Amino acid sequence: MTSDPSSLTQARCSALEYLSRREHASLELRNKLARKGFEQNVIDCVLIQLRADKLLSDERFVESYVRSRTNKGYGPLRIQQELQKRGISGEMLTDVLEVNDAAWIKRARLVRQKRFGCSLPQSKGDFGKQVRFLQYRGFTHSQIQAALSSDEDD
Repeated sequence: MTSDPSSLTQARCSALEYLSRREHASLELRNKLARKGFEQNVIDCVLIQLRADKLLSDERFVESYVRSRTNKGYGPLRIQQELQKRGISGEMLTDVLEVNDAAWIKRARLVRQKRFGCSLPQSKGDFGKQVRFLQYRGFTHSQIQAALSSDEDD
């Protein structure tokens, strides 16, 4: 595609179509537009315009993504890894994903209880299974320990 005004318009329309469905990270949107065949200079112009119009915001994307994944029972490590794959890194991650927040322990407990019930594991096999489940979900070692302890005051 050429970088004429019509391709700029087409690229902007495509980007707005993607953004109308859900928030996107800049890198995600860049990759989608590139797959559609738009040139890099056209994509750059469109992304700059969208940011200026406040239609594209990595901060807004991160907040939405973290809220969505947290509600689905995922922990901070998994969410951080997924965001890094989407081109989000640095201070934005540490600001939003406060790993030492006590709320993560509460979430880990709720996720464990939803999957395995209220009673704590009695055998080593059950304990290992629950640890692996919480690790897969992206909780830290200390969050998993707290979720599997009988002390509810953490």
